[in-house]
Amino acid sequence: MEEAIEKRFKNYLRKIASGEKTSRGLSREESADALKAILTGKASPAQIGAFFIAHRIRRPEPQELAGMLDTYLSLGPKLKSVNNQRAPICFGMPFDGRKRTTPIYPLTTLVLLSANQPIVLQGGGKMPIKYGITTSELFKSLSLNVTGSTIHQVQTGFDKNGLAIIHQPDHFKLAEGIINYRDEIGKRPPIASMELIWTAHQGKHILISGYVHPPTEARAWKALDIIGENNIITIKGLEGSIDLPTSRACITARVQNKNIERLILHPRDYNCHSSDIEWKSVPEWSAHALQALENKGPLKTALYWNAGVYLWFSGLTKTLKEGIELTESLLSSGETLKKLSELIKWENLRQ
Repeated sequence: MEEAIEKRFKNYLRKIASGEKTSRGLSREESADALKAILTGKASPAQIGAFFIAHRIRRPEPQELAGMLDTYLSLGPKLKSVNNQRAPICFGMPFDGRKRTTPIYPLTTLVLLSANQPIVLQGGGKMPIKYGITTSELFKSLSLNVTGSTIHQVQTGFDKNGLAIIHQPDHFKLAEGIINYRDEIGKRPPIASMELIWTAHQGKHILISGYVHPPTEARAWKALDIIGENNIITIKGLEGSIDLPTSRACITARVQNKNIERLILHPRDYNCHSSDIEWKSVPEWSAHALQALENKGPLKTALYWNAGVYLWFSGLTKTLKEGIELTESLLSSGETLKKLSELIKWENLRQ
């Protein structure tokens, strides 16, 4: 007879929380089982809190992250591309948002969509511990509502428009159920590291993950290799996001079929060097975002840089310089604003 989950979970805690010299990592299967018990309420609140704190202290190992990904891939929402669709870019960023620097990724997303590059984004509502500005709030300020849809509606919109936004409160209730633990322990749990490298999209795609600390990048490479991801880009972005800074060299890497290529990109070499703009408020961001979509304003340089890089990474242009030039063309021609209008119209019809 299979050992009861309560007893299995106690054994998992003994492994990861027994001290500096004797603790050890879980196997991929054990980690998957532990996270499933957490999400489905089979572990007690005391066990869940202990698990998150123990892993916070010792950091999850690659096979443990792989096991967590297995559980999310099994229990979470699922998206697929239609047969003739380009492989999407799946962006992975901290679910608890941004507080210090101005986000560029919603505008980058719109530029990429106007170049017929599909995009998958995911996140949630205001989330501890950062309670930063969220994807849904930013798009809403541009009159695009991305919440309140079913996963079927998201899939339909993805098929038609190339954009899918997984909103955790709408599409992954099991994960939403453990938000209070993030608040109560006052630290990002190990699940936050896994969120950076998870995507609901199944099939061929480019997975782009942001990070802050170099060990996070190395663990991500190994974890993704274990689960069979073979087209990965990691970005040392602003606040752990996929937004590339314009104030300094950008540390990126591409991993394809186990081959790692380190790419250091210098915005100064492409006339895109500028200060990274401080975050202030949604109304200011909205005004500046609309200006950038009209090819002007204080966010224009950062948008040129970010969209140009990702157009290049996606293979839509042969060089980074061409990516920046295509960005300028899409903005100046009004194609990107037109794409935003199409998305707004689609969402209004859905509602």
